[in-house]
Amino acid sequence: MRILVVEDDVQLAEMLTEALTERHYTVDVAPDGEKAWDYINLLEYDLVVLDVTLPKLDGVSLCQRLRDVRRQNDSSLRNSALPVLMLTARDTLADKIIGLDAGADDYMTKPFEMPELMARIRAMLRRSSVTTSADLCWGSLRLNSSTYEVTYTDEPLHLTPKEYALLELLVSSGRRVLSRGGIIERIWSLEDPPSEETVKSHIKSLRHKLREVGAPDDFIETVHGLGYRLKQL
Repeated sequence: MRILVVEDDVQLAEMLTEALTERHYTVDVAPDGEKAWDYINLLEYDLVVLDVTLPKLDGVSLCQRLRDVRRQNDSSLRNSALPVLMLTARDTLADKIIGLDAGADDYMTKPFEMPELMARIRAMLRRSSVTTSADLCWGSLRLNSSTYEVTYTDEPLHLTPKEYALLELLVSSGRRVLSRGGIIERIWSLEDPPSEETVKSHIKSLRHKLREVGAPDDFIETVHGLGYRLKQL
């Protein structure tokens, strides 16, 4: 899953990026509201962690802009309905009301405890997902999005963070074909986009690990000229 952190405090942005990346999220960082708006128009996100006091465009105004697009039913912005968690030092009741009325889905004040922030992010992602279960399943394959454990017919798969993110994307996409470029867009940050050969290498590694626990050779199908998808159940 891809998260946009909008934060002008470089040290805090780095800390959030590290914590989220350790939990298998793909993270982009925008240092101001206008840059965040550009990213939101460019890429598909699952959640925004948003500071309020920002250069160029403040967090409340950015949130209002997102919700205005939703009210206008403007389909040109695919992120108009994405969840927003405001993370700010503004801690008065009036500030919280302003943030929530602007369209934030949750509001958390600084300083904060990282385990609580991660729990709130997981809860928001569950609410915005089509499924309320912590598990993603495809046949005998099961991914637990809370513990990041993966099993096939109860046999554990030991995956790297990128392999987990790739498998999670394939399972959540079902039979929809994912191009290599589309995979790069979804699970690599803007700062470290790989070549398409890197995607091919990760697919090869995933197939090998799946075969070792009994999955068929074509569990991940190649649709020639288009990309990849999971085998029909």
